[in-house]
Order: sequence, then C-alpha cells, then structure tokens
Amino acid sequence: MALNWTMLDARHQPIPLHDESTIMSIDRDSQVEFSMTIPDAPPSGIAATGGNGGVKKMKERGKLWLTNKRLIFTTPKGGKVKPSFESLSIPLDAILSSKFEQPYFGANFVVLDIKPSVGGGLTDGTSVEIRFYDRGLFEFVSVLEKTRERVVYMKRQAAMEDDENLPAYTSSGSAPRASNSYADTPPGYVA
Repeated sequence: MALNWTMLDARHQPIPLHDESTIMSIDRDSQVEFSMTIPDAPPSGIAATGGNGGVKKMKERGKLWLTNKRLIFTTPKGGKVKPSFESLSIPLDAILSSKFEQPYFGANFVVLDIKPSVGGGLTDGTSVEIRFYDRGLFEFVSVLEKTRERVVYMKRQAAMEDDENLPAYTSSGSAPRASNSYADTPPGYVA
C-alpha cells in the first residue's frame, strides 16, 4: 500500500498497470469517504527523526476504483483546501483482513487492515475505513472479497508452480562427484 503513488491521467483517474482491468468504480467526486489510521506515524513536516508516538488520522472524500490488482482512492482535483493525501493505492494481496460494520446509527462501513509497502509512507497496523454516500456498501464488499480471494489464490498457485520446478532430489550416493576445480576453497577442504 502506498500513499500518493498512484499515477493519474489528465482527468485525475488512475493509469492502469500492465494487464489491469477495472471491475468497479465510484467515479463521482466526494461519494466515497476514506478514513485512514496510521499508528506510530512517521515524522511529519520538518522533523528528521522519530515518530510522534501516537496515531495519525486522515480523512478524505473522493473517488474509488477496484481493479483485478488493486484498490485505488483519489481525492478531487483542484479543491480549495489541500487534502491530507491525494491518492491511495492498495494491492489486493496487501489487504490482511476486512470487516463489514453495521452500526445502529450512521452509515455502514468496511474496515480494511493493510500491510504497507516498503517506502510507501505508511506503517504496520495501518487500517482504512470506507463509507459510501450515494449507494449501499454490501455489493462493493462482496465484489472486493471475491476479487481479493482470486488474487490470493493466483499468488499461491504461482508459488506452488515455482516449488514444482525445483530440481529433483537425489541421494548423496547417486549424485555425481563434483570436481575440486575452484581455487578459492578453504584450507583443508576436500570435495
């Protein structure tokens, strides 16, 4: 997950990655609210070292895209006030867990626990709350979960295929003897 790393076109929409396709989008301004909680926030402003030891909270309204690879949020272009963040890109396999909340009062929302990308501007324990203002959330949560499960499944399949391509095991008795042709072997080493 990376903060403000999404490449945007002139219309302020995300530029797709290689083999990426949009599954669902809410692309009317300010119809989606993203509330992000970053524990032990890294230094901000002119500070050079050390976090503030607390929690940094950011909340913005904007647009949302769900693709077959990531979840993307962008804030409206050219507002009067500079947003606390402009974009958020979350690879679907970086979503550690999701929880659909239905409070007694207020709108339904989903909470995502996120694994941050190295150098992405976020820390471990980061979570995101997503609220919609013009539609129900249940359909989105269902599609997000199915898409995320597919991404995780494909990643596991690729890892299993890599394991299957390992060389076959042979016992030490049937292995061909290696020649000692290396000049940099340690003293007393006999192959």
